[in-house]
Amino acid sequence: MTDATAPAAGKQTRVRYLILLLIFLLTTINYADRSTFSIAGDAAQADLGLSPVQMGYILSAFAWAYVIGQIPGGALLDRFGTKLIYAIAIAVWSFFTLTQGFSAFLTGGAIFAGLFAMRFAVGLAESPSFPGNARLVAAWFPGSERGFASAVFNSAQYFSLVVFAPLMGWLVHTFDWHSVFFVMGGLGLVAAVVFWKLIHSPVEHPSINQAELDYIEAGGGLIRMEDKVKKVSAFTWPNVKQVLSSRMLIGVFIGQYGINVLTYFFVTWFPIYLVQERGMNIMQAGFAAAAPALCGFVGGVLGGAISDYLLKRTGSLTIARKTPLLIGMLLSALIIVCAYVDSSAVVLVLMAVAFFGKGIASLGWAVVSDTSPKELVGVTGGIFNTFGNSAGIVTPIVIGYIVAATGSFDLGLWFVGLHCLLVIAAYFLITGKIERLQLKSVA
Repeated sequence: MTDATAPAAGKQTRVRYLILLLIFLLTTINYADRSTFSIAGDAAQADLGLSPVQMGYILSAFAWAYVIGQIPGGALLDRFGTKLIYAIAIAVWSFFTLTQGFSAFLTGGAIFAGLFAMRFAVGLAESPSFPGNARLVAAWFPGSERGFASAVFNSAQYFSLVVFAPLMGWLVHTFDWHSVFFVMGGLGLVAAVVFWKLIHSPVEHPSINQAELDYIEAGGGLIRMEDKVKKVSAFTWPNVKQVLSSRMLIGVFIGQYGINVLTYFFVTWFPIYLVQERGMNIMQAGFAAAAPALCGFVGGVLGGAISDYLLKRTGSLTIARKTPLLIGMLLSALIIVCAYVDSSAVVLVLMAVAFFGKGIASLGWAVVSDTSPKELVGVTGGIFNTFGNSAGIVTPIVIGYIVAATGSFDLGLWFVGLHCLLVIAAYFLITGKIERLQLKSVA
């Protein structure tokens, strides 16, 4: 620790929880920016004359870039550190969110191309964000607290819609769909400044004391991950090959793909589904989307707490991480039942149960923090997110074609529900024991 004004060793400080709060708030904005076009989408579709298939591709544009950027984003984090790369990422994705508000000036074929390009740019800029979160959790939290910490920042995806879906629905209803992008983009630019001012590595933070540093390090926290002398990237293709040849991690990667099919249905087509299939207006849909999101948030925090409790009681990462996942994904598969229900109220209850289950099961980032080679936390997180967010390419496009071909979302709900069962198969038939992967050599 370098600051002479830092608290003296003694009673342990709790700075790590302030860092977690900051990660949570940033991830809330992150997911709100991803979902801007899903809230504005029905009005934009009518205004711009976009077909369901075109909508599917525009909704997928974010994920194309997000997937492409994962491994390079992770490598940049490992090479230049979390603070610099993450702060730049927040500023850039917020700028391109804001510019989507000017899409009304586009005409003809430029409408589709322009919206796709701007959504693509948002995805590329956001690509270091979750690997950055994983690095911060690995640095700031001992192993016994990582399940809770990872669940908290991951649950921000639900909390963002609890807070921002009603706001964005109100903006569209009261003003127009362009206003969503101006408001959210401006908020993100402010967040970039706040992040730069407040984020530090454990050993450089001015408010942490030695007792907390010792506690984190004794529990396996990588408190010196951001040391300048250690910012020599371990990224080499042989090292990446070792990560990709791990059966344990392959199961985790496939599982994250399946979980994210549900995520991307929710942040792309779900509000449009409520309007077009269930007859709500956009403001009603914005508020209705908040209910399942709130249940997902509660499930996310609860899943992390249960997982850490099981880890302390059993000492087994395998039991602690897989048990909530199994329970959660079985609940999430109930989304299929929505295809056979007429009542919108019952549909919202089933969606709430499904997203509560997804929240409980969303421990993938904790598993990445547990299992990543310590030299490649950023890159392993990038590979993990590459697999996971390929669902963001597949899901919007597949559902777009389904809606165009059938005029209904029913087969789309089956598509989502079956992927919940794929997650269970990946973790229980492929992953096996959960433990940290040790590289044979580091270049």
